[in-house]
Amino acid sequence: MTLQRLTEQLVGVASHEDETAAGETVATWFDGRAQTRRDEHGNVFARRNPEGDRSLAFVGHHDVVPPAPSQTTGEGTNGDYVVETRDGRVYGRGTADMKGSVAAAMLAVAEADADALAAADLELLFVSFAGEERGGVGCRAALADGFAPDYAVVGEGSTGYSAPGVTDVAIAHRGRRASTLTVAGEAAHASEPEAGVNAVYRAADAVSAVRDLTPPTTTVQGERVAGTVSVTEVDGGSAWNVVPESCSITVDERTVPGARADLAGVSDLPGVSWSVEQDLPPMACDDPAFAGAVLSAAREAQADEESVAGVDDYETGARPQHVVKPHATDAGWLADAGTTCVVCGASEPGEAHTDTESVSLGVLRRLRRIYDRTIDEMTAV
Repeated sequence: MTLQRLTEQLVGVASHEDETAAGETVATWFDGRAQTRRDEHGNVFARRNPEGDRSLAFVGHHDVVPPAPSQTTGEGTNGDYVVETRDGRVYGRGTADMKGSVAAAMLAVAEADADALAAADLELLFVSFAGEERGGVGCRAALADGFAPDYAVVGEGSTGYSAPGVTDVAIAHRGRRASTLTVAGEAAHASEPEAGVNAVYRAADAVSAVRDLTPPTTTVQGERVAGTVSVTEVDGGSAWNVVPESCSITVDERTVPGARADLAGVSDLPGVSWSVEQDLPPMACDDPAFAGAVLSAAREAQADEESVAGVDDYETGARPQHVVKPHATDAGWLADAGTTCVVCGASEPGEAHTDTESVSLGVLRRLRRIYDRTIDEMTAV
């Protein structure tokens, strides 16, 4: 099956509410190609040379965010997904995030040379998680069940970061911590404000304290990773003539490996308590040799492509680089559990989760070559 056809097949399976059919499609495709299983969480695992002493996993997810009405054949978001291929791109929900990269990884793992894997004592895995769009629930469940590859290439988007049309290798990404500061006061009639304690005034002090926080920064293999902290919602008060007794503040924090903003310090203010609703971990690749091997694979794949096309951009600087990805991915959970990770995938900035989501077939073919060459790099060790 061609990469284009497999991408179209995967994209055509609805997976924003029930991921069962998408997981079954992936697992069925691997029948006879690898040792395959689906776990109780909906994750799909395909293994080659399972007795290998080292392990390399290509990781994706088969769930998607809800489609736009234009991306389905039925009323509203009901019906089958619309899949269209034109002008060198495949359009449809999940093309960029991330069924195109999943298809490239499936083919790379299934067609890897068995003798080379055995000689290198390398177990090769393909994994597609469920529930990535719901906070990485499938990945977290797999880790809790003992999934622990030595190395992983996560196929989330890394194309177009250093330059348009270049597929880079992300050696780090930011995490996300979503917090709520709950501020308590004491209600009173607004005509006698001194009889109460205004929770909104206390909240104003808390907002000011958050604004004064210095977001942490760090470096990963020479690349700067910068965090952010932002107040995104403030909700307080019950009526125009009542001194408010409560107020809540939502804080969005983009975290960096090894450091967090001091939101706990803000909760030391009078009446302020702090809770965390979501904490998606950042990722930092802890092995420069592995990061270098994948980057070498990316550069060789792009150089081959440009040589065939008769262009010379590779020599003028438009070549893959190590980059930092701003978004959290399942690589954060994997790295947190001890797996050495990088992110390398077809999606370009601005494509995922959009009403016109698409992926370039040329980039998918390049990604397939990157994955093939990464396997070659790992089996040559």
